[in-house]
This record gives sequence, C-alpha cells and structure tokens, in this order.
Amino acid sequence: MGKRKVLSEEALKELVLPEKGEMLGRVAKLMGSDHIMVQCADGKARLGRIRGKLKRRIWIREGDVVLVAPWDFKTDERCDILWRYTVAQVDYLRDKGYLPKEL
Repeated sequence: MGKRKVLSEEALKELVLPEKGEMLGRVAKLMGSDHIMVQCADGKARLGRIRGKLKRRIWIREGDVVLVAPWDFKTDERCDILWRYTVAQVDYLRDKGYLPKEL
C-alpha cells in the first residue's frame, strides 16, 4: 500500500460560490481526526466534518474561510465542510457581499 499523493493547490483556482442550503464559515478550532469547529455566517458554531473527497487533498488551518453545508438533522450543531477558500478568493467574496464583515 503506497502513500497517498497530496495534490497541489492548483485545484483551488476555481471559485465555488455558496448555493442554496450552504453558507460560509471561519475555522475556529481543529478538533482532531477530520472534525473542525466552524463559526458560521449565521452566528452559530457547528462541528464540521471534512468530506472524504477533500481529506488529504486540501489542508485546512485555523482562521481559514470554508464553505459548509448544515446537516438535514442536527442543523444547528453539525455540518459538512465542502470547500476551503484562498486569501484572494476571500477578498473577492468580501467585495461581492457573500462574506459578512464579522467573519
């Protein structure tokens, strides 16, 4: 069994905008394993889980802006992390009004 290859951040060049049922949030704390505490744009702190597609491909650190989708049940407590934005993309989102000033 070989070591998985960590892909470069070239995949982050495309900009993924929030759709219906998704929102932006800022990583507050790394909880370990694939769980992260996220402060969401609606003011609630949710425990986020990194999707398997993003594991080992995109590294997430405290303070990063991420795209999250709250679960259908436990909506106020849990979410899935769908995407991580680069610094340039965060500036674009803030200029276009997608990202609230408090985040």
